[in-house]
Amino acid sequence: MIIVVASDKYKGSLSATRVCNIISKTIKKIDPSIEVRINPMADGGEGTVETLVESLGGKIAEADVTGPLGDKIRAGFGIIGDTAVIEMSAASGYVLVPENKRNPMLTTTYGTGQLIKKALEMGIKKIIVGIGGSATTDGGMGMAQALGYEFTGAGGEVLGYGGRQLKKLKKIKTANANSLLRVTEIEVASDVENPLYGKRGAAYVYGPQKGADPDMVKELDRGLKNFARVVSEEMGVDLSDIPGAGAAGGLGAGLAAFTGAKIRPGSDIVAGLTGLEEKIKGADLVITGEGSMDGQTFYGKSPCGVAKIAFKHGVPAISINGSILTGRKDIKKEQSLLFCGNFSIVKKPMQLEEAIRNAPGLLEDVTAEIISFYLSILKKRDIK
Repeated sequence: MIIVVASDKYKGSLSATRVCNIISKTIKKIDPSIEVRINPMADGGEGTVETLVESLGGKIAEADVTGPLGDKIRAGFGIIGDTAVIEMSAASGYVLVPENKRNPMLTTTYGTGQLIKKALEMGIKKIIVGIGGSATTDGGMGMAQALGYEFTGAGGEVLGYGGRQLKKLKKIKTANANSLLRVTEIEVASDVENPLYGKRGAAYVYGPQKGADPDMVKELDRGLKNFARVVSEEMGVDLSDIPGAGAAGGLGAGLAAFTGAKIRPGSDIVAGLTGLEEKIKGADLVITGEGSMDGQTFYGKSPCGVAKIAFKHGVPAISINGSILTGRKDIKKEQSLLFCGNFSIVKKPMQLEEAIRNAPGLLEDVTAEIISFYLSILKKRDIK
């Protein structure tokens, strides 16, 4: 029997690698003859670098960069062969900004651009940029500024940093853009499909959690529309209809416009790099999961990506999660059919802190119950 374990992290509790290892060890305790294939997952958000570096034997490089509020910070990124894996959250993430200072009118993606520049200077041939967890809504202008692009206003003045600059943008100067961008493949790993602007866009959907009040949201959305218009006029790139352009405050759009990047589901990128599909072929069961399964899980998150591959090859998939905040009745039928069952490690009322503290034991207990039940069903079928 072959079981593939391909879980994402339990945020704030267990890394993807540790989740997979706990499930694997529990399965082997119950039946040592089972072959367990481990494949830690991520979707482009926090933990993507750690997961890929651990899974593929990479290393961490570091650089001094500009943080989202303009202060100097130390940020790391992964190096796997001739590929760099960057999490924008390491340089421009909301976790780097105290709650009382969160303001997307001011925060910048400049540091993310510096990490890209560092990777380019190292001779990297391919860069993957995970764009979850941002503190910014600047359309990626800061990132582009770090790579040599210059943005000017109506009077020819050079614009500064932050989302407040978007509405001022009139011209884009490309003469000093980093020439290495032309010979380097860049992919964006995103777990959302939001457009750049509008009611489902970067400002309206994600602005409030970054500190934007209703007036800021409206101003940022108008700025993003202006940004898209100028990019279209100056660079011939239409950002209005690109799924995922609104991810990370429009950084998805900026990467597409200024680096030629292609936006792809992060789980697909990680699955491809780690050879997940080959591991699933011929397997008997796939186990995936994440910290909190909710409605967003079925729109680009890792468990859904894993389940789609399993469904493609006729392998049943289940998920074991820290918690479950949605049910089958709340999601589309074709999505719910991807999973044969979704389970939570929390079996009784408890505080979040208690669940996080006891996550390893809770995960082991639930895994043991599921696998024991699964094997008993197979044994009964064999007897018949």
